[in-house]
Amino acid sequence: MARQRIRKRPMSEINVVPYIDVMLVLLVIFMITTPLLTSGVDVELPQAAARPVRANEQKPVVVSVDAGGNYYVDVGEDPDQPVDAETLMARVAAVLRHRPDTPVMVKGDRGVPYGEVVTA
Repeated sequence: MARQRIRKRPMSEINVVPYIDVMLVLLVIFMITTPLLTSGVDVELPQAAARPVRANEQKPVVVSVDAGGNYYVDVGEDPDQPVDAETLMARVAAVLRHRPDTPVMVKGDRGVPYGEVVTA
């Protein structure tokens, strides 16, 4: 018996160059038409009567409350040590006596109940 030879045809690959050309043309079209879509209607907006808010150059006092309910304040001897509520109030009050316009930021841990952060 004669053996039949099976010819394997080479696998064709998809030519992606035309697809890249089409995508670049679409990209250019969308880039040109997008600003036209957002232009909207011309509206005369009122002018603000207030003066612009000036940025405060002073460094704020940061009071932090961790997950255990401990207070930390970045003013004083060691900002990494927890303080009790009386010490916290005394340190913040001392800063506000010298510079009354100093902002005070309170940062609470995600696990701390909201009421605990408010009392800080």
